Amino acid sequence: MQTPFGTGQANRESTDLAFTDPLTGLGNHRRFFDKVDRLISDRADDPAPFTVGILDLDGFKPINDLFGHKAGDDILIQVAMRLRASMDGHSTVCRIGADEFAFLYPLVFSEEAAAEKSRMLIEILSAPYDVGERTARLSASVGCSLFSSGDETTEILINKAETALYHAKRSGRGRVVVYTREMEEAAKRVTRIEQALRRAVSAGEVEPHFQPIVDLTTRRTIGFETLARWTDRDLGAVPPTVFIPIAEERGIIGPLSQLVLRKATEAARSWPSDLFLSFNLSPSQLVDQNTGLHILAILDRTGFDPRRLEIEITETGLMNDPASAAQIVEDLRRVGIRVSLDDFGTGQSSLGRLREFHFDKLKIDRAFVSSILDDRPSEHIIRAILAMCEGLGMDVVAEGIEEEAQADRLVQFGCAGGQGYLFGKPVDADATLGYLRDSFRGALRAKAI
Repeated sequence: MQTPFGTGQANRESTDLAFTDPLTGLGNHRRFFDKVDRLISDRADDPAPFTVGILDLDGFKPINDLFGHKAGDDILIQVAMRLRASMDGHSTVCRIGADEFAFLYPLVFSEEAAAEKSRMLIEILSAPYDVGERTARLSASVGCSLFSSGDETTEILINKAETALYHAKRSGRGRVVVYTREMEEAAKRVTRIEQALRRAVSAGEVEPHFQPIVDLTTRRTIGFETLARWTDRDLGAVPPTVFIPIAEERGIIGPLSQLVLRKATEAARSWPSDLFLSFNLSPSQLVDQNTGLHILAILDRTGFDPRRLEIEITETGLMNDPASAAQIVEDLRRVGIRVSLDDFGTGQSSLGRLREFHFDKLKIDRAFVSSILDDRPSEHIIRAILAMCEGLGMDVVAEGIEEEAQADRLVQFGCAGGQGYLFGKPVDADATLGYLRDSFRGALRAKAI
C-alpha cells in the first residue's frame, strides 16, 4: 500500500510534468501564467511595475526545413539553455509555443530597462548554433508589456506583449517593441476596420475599380487592372493600403477577392472582347489549393472567357510556398488564364523565379519608372529587364507612368505596355464604360480624318 508521503510525491511529480515543456525542460505556458498570476496577487496592495515579454525566433521554420526537425529540436534546446542562463534569481523564462518563449522580469520597472534587457536576449541568441558539423544563425523579435495597474490580468499583459511582438516583427528582424497606449488605440482601430470589412464583404459592398493598361506606341487601351475600393458608411473611404493588409492578416482576403473578381468579370463582359482583365492574387491565396477552383467557379458563373483574364502575383507571394504557388499557376494557365509577375525587381530571387515559373507577362515596378529620367541605374535596369523578357518571350508592362517623357523613354527602350496616371486613374465600372465609349468615338474620328 502506498504511503501518504509517496502519494504526495507522485502528485508533485505529476504537477511538475504538467507545468514543464518536455523538450527544453523549461516551464510551459501553464507555468508562465501561474508565475504571472502569483506576482499580480503578491502586488495587489502595492501594484509596483514589472515586465512581461514574448520572444519569437525569426526564420526558424526555414532552418527547420533545411536541417530537419531533429536539428530544429537541438537548436530549441540550445536557445532554452542560453535564455535560462541569462535569467537572474528573480526572473523566469518559459517556452510557450513552437518557437516562442516568454519571460518575466519582476524587478524591471521601466520601458527603457525592458527594451535593454530584451536587446540583451536577442544578442545572446544571435551567436551561431551547432547543428552536427554545421552551424546555423538565428535572430529573434521581442514584444514587452509593463504591469502598471491592479486592474490588469495576466491575460491582458500577455495580449499586450503579443501586440508589441506583432509590431516588432512587422518592422523587421531582431527588433524590440514595448507596448504603448498608442498601440492599444491602433489595435482597436484595426479591430473596428476588420469588423466593418467583414460586414462589407458579406453585404457585397467592396467594389472593383479599373485602371487602363495601354499600348505605349499607339496609346490604345488593351486591358484594365482591377483594384479593390471600399467606402464604409461609418469609417468613410478606407484606403486599400489599410484594408488589404488587414484582410490578409485576419483571414478575410479569400472572400474579399472572390467578391471583387465576381463583380469585375460581370462588368468586363460588356467590354470589347479584345480587352483583358488583370486581377491580383494575395500571398495567402497562393498557398490555398482551392484558389484555382474558386477562380474557375466565378468565371463559369459570370460567363467570362478565361482567355481574357490575367492573374497578377508578386515575388513575395511566390516565396511563402513555391510548390503550392507553382501548382496554382499551372492550373490557371492550363485553362487559358495568363499569369503575370507583378512588382518585378523589388522582391528576392527574381531571376530564379523566372526560370522556375512560366509567366506570360512581367510588370516593371513603378520605383524604376519614376526615376527613369534622372537615374542612370534605373535606366540600365529597365533596359536589362526588357532585353531579358524579349529573350524569354514575355510581354512587359511598365507601371506608375505619370509623365509623357517617361512614356517616350520607355518606347525608346522598346517597352510595349504601360500603366499609370498619365493614361487614367482607377475608376468604377460605370466610369470605365464611359472611358471606353469616349475612346471608341475618338478612334472613329481618327479613322475619318
